[in-house]
Amino acid sequence: MMACLLRVLQRQSAFGASCSERDSVFRLANRAVRNHSTQAAPHFPGMEYQDAICTLNTLQSNASVLQQTSRGQRDPQQQLLAMPGFLERAGLTVEQLDHLNIIHITGTKGKGSTCAFTERILRTYGFRTGFYSSPHLVQVRERIRIDGRPISNELFTKYFWQVYGRLDETKEAHGGTMPAYFRFLTILAFHVFLQEKVDLAIIEVGIGGAYDCTNVVRKPWVCGIASLGIDHTQILGDTIEKIAWQKAGIFKPGVPAFTVRQPQEAMTVLRDRAREIQCPLRVCPDLDRYQTESGELQLGLAGQHQRSNASLALQLCHTWLQRRCGPDSSPALPDPDSSCVLQADSFRPGAAMVKGLADTHWAGRSQTLRRGALTYFLDGAHTHRSMQACVQWFQEAAAQSQRGASGAVVRVLLFNATGKRDAAAMLKLLLPCRFDLAVFCPNITETVASGNADQQNFNVAVETMLTCCLDNERSWRLLSDGGDDYPAPLLIRDGPAPLAERKADSLVFPSILSALCWIAQGRDPVLTDPAQTSPPVTPSMAAKAALLQDAAHVHVLVTGSLHLVGGVLKHLDPEDG
Repeated sequence: MMACLLRVLQRQSAFGASCSERDSVFRLANRAVRNHSTQAAPHFPGMEYQDAICTLNTLQSNASVLQQTSRGQRDPQQQLLAMPGFLERAGLTVEQLDHLNIIHITGTKGKGSTCAFTERILRTYGFRTGFYSSPHLVQVRERIRIDGRPISNELFTKYFWQVYGRLDETKEAHGGTMPAYFRFLTILAFHVFLQEKVDLAIIEVGIGGAYDCTNVVRKPWVCGIASLGIDHTQILGDTIEKIAWQKAGIFKPGVPAFTVRQPQEAMTVLRDRAREIQCPLRVCPDLDRYQTESGELQLGLAGQHQRSNASLALQLCHTWLQRRCGPDSSPALPDPDSSCVLQADSFRPGAAMVKGLADTHWAGRSQTLRRGALTYFLDGAHTHRSMQACVQWFQEAAAQSQRGASGAVVRVLLFNATGKRDAAAMLKLLLPCRFDLAVFCPNITETVASGNADQQNFNVAVETMLTCCLDNERSWRLLSDGGDDYPAPLLIRDGPAPLAERKADSLVFPSILSALCWIAQGRDPVLTDPAQTSPPVTPSMAAKAALLQDAAHVHVLVTGSLHLVGGVLKHLDPEDG
């Protein structure tokens, strides 16, 4: 069946024209992407939020451009060097960024959580915080936060047109160039933080560090590196040493930097880069080294892996506060002859730090949502190490939830992976969770027009997304039972019947909403009536639904992609964040 579907893909264009009934899963998914035009909307005062988002989406790089980047045909260093020019065209200067009192944070796993801990602590002290992160889960404005909340639709719209208008007016004098999607949002965030007069800005690196557009910052107050691992290899390199070199690119001369414990190969590179740049680098202590009057520190984010993120956040906040509120006691520069990185000192966290750690919330990371008989466990793990942490968290959280349950509990995996990531390796890590059903879908929120442009993605062709889902489903079957002699059950009207009379443990859907509605079986009132969003299911899928209908409780783990988690939250908890 895989070969048949691939032949279908080759026959249709990226946005599919006419499809047969047998190809309906592709037709439905393509319809979702066609809903928003990539043509720029005219901009003038009074344009609405969705107009701004539709115009923003025109700055997304298409799949062919991204392929050029992965093949090395675009120089990432040149992309960073272009940032000062774009800032100037937008009415900003690099010198103005020096006044934002920036905390700059990178890493492979945990950088977002570290930022969230850091922001919550300093906000608890009473500072007005700015926080720039990526990606967004439900709405683009989540990426730019003031005092812990995404900026309002009104503020986003106002500042968007200010920045976009200036860039658009000057593009003819600069060869028609406009900044790409992430670069534009970075410029917009700097503009918002300056206009809103924040006391500090916490800036999360997008990808890497050395050539990331956030690295236009010249004088951060302190830098942090969360856990390193293998990810974005097409851009950053395929070894931990190459990735560490890129991440250490955010180091600045004389600016204190902190890192969590890293693999020895990565730590050696970080040490050498710090010595070369003349940046004082320290390794954070274990969280239990911090002494408090109230006993062990409590964290608002679940999972053992959050402990190192919390320690990094404590060091970043402590250093920032020393500079802001006390004498400048920057750490001494590293000894040129030293072969090790010094340990950072632990300290007694103040009440604001203790409260900040406990009150931290970061949607889509080790998050649990309960809806009567259904419990959703959401974690955007998308690397080998983050999936290991996700599995440990889910097994502990699901077991705790199951202890208080009466009746049968069914476990469901809802999975997708994007880009060049090794989905099969991540799925293998999930096997010990012993799922009763595995459901796969692309990062397409729904197959009907929604009027929500925030989650439109033109970076990947629809056929590519759907083919990846089928590949992932096949990998799951091979891993779980060693069999590959029957086709994946698809949400296709009049689709082909299974070749063998055996129970399949996996299904593929054309959108997130159709998958959620099938899993919920009408037991989650928040979800739209599936009859309005999906065609009739096949008999084999209807038979599988009995397992869900008879269960007293259903535990659903959503993982593999932050974009998938965001699409799920759009339907389950659209006001979150």
